[in-house]
Amino acid sequence: MKRYFDKKQAMTELQSRYQKADTLLKDDAKMEPFLEKLEKRLKWIPFLRQEFKTLPILISMVRSYWKKDYTRVPRRTILAIISALIYFLSPIDVIPDWIPVLGQMDDALVIATCWKLVDKDIADYRKWQKERKNPIRD
Repeated sequence: MKRYFDKKQAMTELQSRYQKADTLLKDDAKMEPFLEKLEKRLKWIPFLRQEFKTLPILISMVRSYWKKDYTRVPRRTILAIISALIYFLSPIDVIPDWIPVLGQMDDALVIATCWKLVDKDIADYRKWQKERKNPIRD
């Protein structure tokens, strides 16, 4: 097992899953179960690191894009998010999830790295969500 996991490796792990993310995004039969599995996993994490608290918005953004409700986002952004979610969901990654605390640290770093990559697109999505809930009427 590798003892050191840094931002560079987090980026490599993220990018290595882009093809799998693209395949998943194209498969309607697998996409919703994948998103539901993520939501269930969130409920079973004993403590949520700050980075994991961002997962619901990432899941929501992917779901909105996949259902074609929100498409004003580059495909590469969605692929980056799905890649990070695939990494998070995998119990066997650079630091296996069964190792207490450390097993979630690499997941958190991949999620944080992804967030930094797509931060502006997430802000745009949040703005869109807010406008949908409170539309401006003339």
